[in-house]
Amino acid sequence: MAKILENIYEAIGNTPLLHLRRMTEYYGVAGDIYAKLEYLNPGYSKKDRPALQMIEEAQASGELKPGQPVIELTSGNTGTGLSLVCQAKGHPFIAVMSEGNSVERARMMRALGAEVVLVPQCEGSVKGQVSGKDLALVEQRAQQLQKERGAFRADQFKLESSYRAHLLHTAQEMWEQTDGQIDCFVDIVGSGGTFEGCAEGLKAHRSDIRCYVVEPETAAVYAGHSVQNEGRHKIQGCGYAMDLVSVKKELIDGCIQVSDEDALQTARDLARLEGTFVGISSGANVHAAIQLLRGKEKGKKIILTLNDSGLKYLSTDLFE
Repeated sequence: MAKILENIYEAIGNTPLLHLRRMTEYYGVAGDIYAKLEYLNPGYSKKDRPALQMIEEAQASGELKPGQPVIELTSGNTGTGLSLVCQAKGHPFIAVMSEGNSVERARMMRALGAEVVLVPQCEGSVKGQVSGKDLALVEQRAQQLQKERGAFRADQFKLESSYRAHLLHTAQEMWEQTDGQIDCFVDIVGSGGTFEGCAEGLKAHRSDIRCYVVEPETAAVYAGHSVQNEGRHKIQGCGYAMDLVSVKKELIDGCIQVSDEDALQTARDLARLEGTFVGISSGANVHAAIQLLRGKEKGKKIILTLNDSGLKYLSTDLFE
């Protein structure tokens, strides 16, 4: 039995690993998919991990002073993690987010005590489809507010502590939970921290573990494809058509593209078949794994994360 927790952030991490055997049976593929249930973190996403790591490392180094405000741009998941961590550790938190993200995310962050600043999308953008151009506008606003408020920037795209959360913890949990029986890791790239940390951590244990980047079809820059539809897609929190500083290309063993429709349908199938109520990027991860089991990784063992809760998508068409 777990001990009594004194702070909510002590509940972050050590998530269960689920064998998605009903999914592989339903899709008729040979092999195994193991899913880290990251949506069971207290902020309902894998982003709780880097939120905690960034704040604790900044506190330890003295870069984040007692009571100093914290600010970060977010699609909602990192912001939710930072909201609960900062509230518990005594730091005001300012979340800067595109209006294109689902409304549940802003409401959750405000409920957790955060100040949420919504940034209008660029002309021609579609609500629910946040592009790299939209994110650039959010970045500009975050930089402006950081200077005005004297805030510490918990920069999930640049701080090494962001990827170290997955290097030191998520990857090690995966290794231990599977007794090292892993052939592949797949991850759809947002800020890049999960892919970088898990790929580096897993390959440190066994260099022949193959690590695949997952991307939306319209924003498959790591695969070397041209950006389509200005990089717009429905897979929130990832696929910004950016070359990320946190992703070492030598760790990438291949790239997989996923359509909006396949990501959405796979997320619905996960709820119906496995009882895992998750978001669109989780569906993209699992669909990518299914593609691999149909082809070059037939019969292999693939590990991935289920990134966030379907509760964050009730205003979208995911579960209509």
